[in-house]
Amino acid sequence: MGKIIAIANQKGGVGKTTTTVNLAASLAVAERRVLVIDFDPQGNASSALGVDKAAVASAKTVYHALIGEAKMSEVIRPTELECLFVAPSNTDLSGAEIELVTAFARESKLKASLAEIKDQYDFILLDCPPSLGLLTINAMNAADSFLVPLQCEYFALEGLSQLMHTVSLIRQSINPGLADEGIVLTMYDTRNNLAHQVVKEVRTHFGDKVFETTVPRNVRLSECSSFGKPIVLYDIDSKGCLAYLNLAKELLARNQPKAVAPMRTERVEEAAPVSMTI
Repeated sequence: MGKIIAIANQKGGVGKTTTTVNLAASLAVAERRVLVIDFDPQGNASSALGVDKAAVASAKTVYHALIGEAKMSEVIRPTELECLFVAPSNTDLSGAEIELVTAFARESKLKASLAEIKDQYDFILLDCPPSLGLLTINAMNAADSFLVPLQCEYFALEGLSQLMHTVSLIRQSINPGLADEGIVLTMYDTRNNLAHQVVKEVRTHFGDKVFETTVPRNVRLSECSSFGKPIVLYDIDSKGCLAYLNLAKELLARNQPKAVAPMRTERVEEAAPVSMTI
């Protein structure tokens, strides 16, 4: 059964969509079957994976799956990568927060819509909006774990405490099994002393919850989205691509099933019956 990971941070411009799209593509290159759920009304993840906005306007989207007018399987589209798929969205999704206010079990709508397709994918990545509203709560409720892209700047640290408080409330009320997938440091500028200080402080405070891979500021990462391609298809030799390939490798290593210790057989051998001849 696939693992659902919510990629969330209520602060905008920290690299959530860039991380969602390029981590998903890197996992797909590793022959994992991956689905990106564009759960942001801006629809940037859809565009970054080559989905035409004009085509989305007249088709079923995540919004229709969320309000029960379509199945999630009817929304999903293929991408240029064989193992990568996307469920697109557009500005209609912003209306869902208002429409779901009076709905029964409104915080579980996404979870219910993903139930039919969860076992068809190895990973399902949820690109959350830059807020802590009903859409993000739906994503956190549906997810098995959450991953936080954290920009290497001071204000990003302040926003992280708000997100962790929200996660704590979600664990107490609707999803006690929500796990920490980890923190990804993004937009790292090696020439910036403040960035070095932020990295040091985050690693000191959160320890091994922080991924070893740090995503640098990279022009090619910014460019690839405007061409509707993940970085692995746009410039595989760039530093940004290498970072996301390494991040995918780390994520896969963290999600390896734990080996079962072999059973001890010494006592069995000692107690083995002696054959007798009559």
